[in-house]
Amino acid sequence: MSKQTALRLPDETYERLQALAGRTGRTATYYIREAIETHLDDLEDIYLAEQTAERIRRGEEAIVSAETFWRELDD
Repeated sequence: MSKQTALRLPDETYERLQALAGRTGRTATYYIREAIETHLDDLEDIYLAEQTAERIRRGEEAIVSAETFWRELDD
């Protein structure tokens, strides 16, 4: 199942998207979906990394060396 959403784009971005769609025969929706799906993993990783870094700064998250990490995996 898929859901519909609406978004506002700057005029320049919209025009570029329409031009790309026109040149390739694909829809603007196709390229919007592709952009979101391609970058969503990266955005999630960045967000989670920022949260973890903040917990480290507050002393709420433990830090271990790579050597300790790998040694503990073998135990």
